Parts: sequence; C-alpha cells; structure tokens
Amino acid sequence: MARLDTIDSVSAMPKPLRIGLLLFPGCMPAGLFAFSDMLHAANRRANRMLFETHYVALRAGTVECAQGVSLHIARSLDNANPDAVLLPGFWAESAQQVENTIVANASVVSVLATRLKRIRLWSYCSGVCLLAASGQLNDQPATITWWLAEAMAQRYKKVKWQSERNCIVTTRTATASGVNGYLPIAQALIEQHVSPDVMRDLVNLMVLPRPVQPHRAFQAMSLIEQSSSLLRQLHALVEQLPAEQISVQRLAEQLGMSERTLARKVSSETGIAIAAYARCIKLNQVSERLIRTSSPVSTLSAELGFSSDSNLRRMFKGLTSLTPLEYRQRFAR
Repeated sequence: MARLDTIDSVSAMPKPLRIGLLLFPGCMPAGLFAFSDMLHAANRRANRMLFETHYVALRAGTVECAQGVSLHIARSLDNANPDAVLLPGFWAESAQQVENTIVANASVVSVLATRLKRIRLWSYCSGVCLLAASGQLNDQPATITWWLAEAMAQRYKKVKWQSERNCIVTTRTATASGVNGYLPIAQALIEQHVSPDVMRDLVNLMVLPRPVQPHRAFQAMSLIEQSSSLLRQLHALVEQLPAEQISVQRLAEQLGMSERTLARKVSSETGIAIAAYARCIKLNQVSERLIRTSSPVSTLSAELGFSSDSNLRRMFKGLTSLTPLEYRQRFAR
C-alpha cells in the first residue's frame, strides 16, 4: 500500500458520506467499481453505513466509456446531491490525447468549475487533468502521472504538481496517480472513518494477490465473513477489549441483552459456546499480528491485554497445537 502524505481531516458525521462516482464519455470505470466495493466492505466491517456511493453522470442515461463499454446511469449528478465526487481516469497515450479528452468533456469541466465549489473533489490517474482544467486544483498540491508531468506543468501552471508523490489528500481535494489510484483515496477514507486496522483487514481480503492461508482454527474468523449483525458486533467488541477484561457478562451488557440470550444466539449461529468463540476471536488477533509483524510475544501480549506472556502462549497452543513461534514460522509471509 502506498503511504499517504496527507490525510483528510473529515470529522465523524451522523449520516453517511455521500459520494458520487462520476462517469463521463471515454472514462475508465473499473476503478470506480473497485472503490465502491472497498467502501461497501468497510461498511460491513464497521457494521454501520459510513459511506454511500452512487454512480452518476451529468445527465441520466447511457454513458459511452472507454473500450466500447456502455453503462446506463439512472441518476444525474444534481439529483445525487453528493458530499464528494470521485472522477476516474480516461485512456490516453499522449499529452495531445489528454487535451482532446478535456475538450470533448468541456461540459464536465464546466460543472466542476462552477457548480461543485462546495463539494469535495477527488480524482486519480488522468482524471486529475479534468480537475486541473476546471481550476479546482489551482494553488494546491496535486499528483500527476510522471509522463504527463512536463506537459501539465506547462498547461496548468497554477497547480503545484508533484509527480514524485503518488497520493495527496487535502481538506477539499484528493488526487492519486495511476489506474489504481482509487485505492489510496479509499485508504484515506477508511482509515479516517474506521481505522487503519480495518484497512489492513480489507487489503488482506480484497487486494493482496496471494492472501495468507490461515490456520484452520481461524478460517472463519474474519469479521467481514460473519453472517449476522450480532456476530459482527461481537467481533468488533471482543477485538476492542483487553483479553483479561472479556467476560460473557460484559459482552452481554455491551450488546444490550442477557447472558443467556447472547449464549443461545451465538451457539445457534456458530455451534460454539460464547466463551470459546470470544477466545477464538481474540486469539485470531494474535495470529494476525504474528503473521504480519515481527513483534515479540511479550509486545503482543501487552497490546492485546493478556494477563501474561505465558497465559497467551498457553491459550494459543491449546487452540492451534502450535506455539506462537511455530505459528509465525509456518504462516508468516
């Protein structure tokens, strides 16, 4: 994952952040699909609607995208009333092709320039050039694909182009280079509104070409894979609590039900007693950190709230038949 240079300081909102995924003639829509899927996964991981995405165009109807792809868009940009708009890239092999696409999409540039002044504007790949043409990047730092850097610096001199950076997020704009530039923008949003840990989970599940094959004891422990809202809430709660503070009584109180009701529901959905299931969730956190970090067991024990290193080792081996060291040697990348 690319490091973000600046993170948008968007405060928590009581309603979902509405994001318009803006399609226009000649655009490459694949990144918008992936961006929407990442935010949908973040909503499931957080167990609440934090992001609401809508595919939009200047006018409802069919949009002729790149490579002969036609998409029917049911909602116009005006009707969507978004808090933010994400603009994808378009196919271009030269600076002249970029200029031709900008001219062909003069109506998009005009709307960006005049009607979206109070909306957050994000773009990646060559789509950044449309934002530059609208004047919305004037006097701001912005990324640019390296082979376009010289031409864009001459064409849009008020933009503080920075071709050496792959993503820049400010209070109102976000730009990222490359056709996968949607990913660091999604990363900024998810880390800000949920957490960096959740983003790492989603990368493991959705981005890495060869995800870790976990021990059979943890194969069903991913939060995003849980079948019900209760199990997702339970996972999130157990992961937040120190290991030594986890009890059936506390879990039931936090989830707003009796111990008996919680035990019955968890047993019915998982076939495992609530105490054993909660223990497995916590030890899954241990397993993930053994795989992804080189931190010693003593550090993991302190971070996750176990009473002692020896207690962590005993519980971990009891579940997996492996010591933490053996587990790391077998499963770490």
